[in-house]
Amino acid sequence: MLRTDSRFVLIIVIALFVVGTATAQDPLKVGPKIYRKILENERVRMLEVTFAPGDSIGMHSHPDHAVYAVTGGKLRVTTSDGKTQVAVLNAGDPIWFPAVIHGAKNIGTTHLKLLVVELKEKPMMK
Repeated sequence: MLRTDSRFVLIIVIALFVVGTATAQDPLKVGPKIYRKILENERVRMLEVTFAPGDSIGMHSHPDHAVYAVTGGKLRVTTSDGKTQVAVLNAGDPIWFPAVIHGAKNIGTTHLKLLVVELKEKPMMK
């Protein structure tokens, strides 16, 4: 039988696991109408992202990744620590991001299309 303080610790550990899992989900599962996988192999995953005006996606995670703006638009991005910023993207903009957990909403008036390339491993040194 668990002691009261052991039960408390167990509940906290379970709660942290559930919160961490809920906030670090695959964007393909969190936003299947926004994200579409177009390529995947052992080194990268390439995603097409299309936000209609007003579309949003909940918290999800990406490893280190590059983003290319196919069309321009305006996104409000909220990170897992609650910080929010507005990103104004122009067609042709390339952007690099380290691993992140975030959510986003298209707060502009145009469809925003992005190409996201996620890295799966560190580069091999020769």
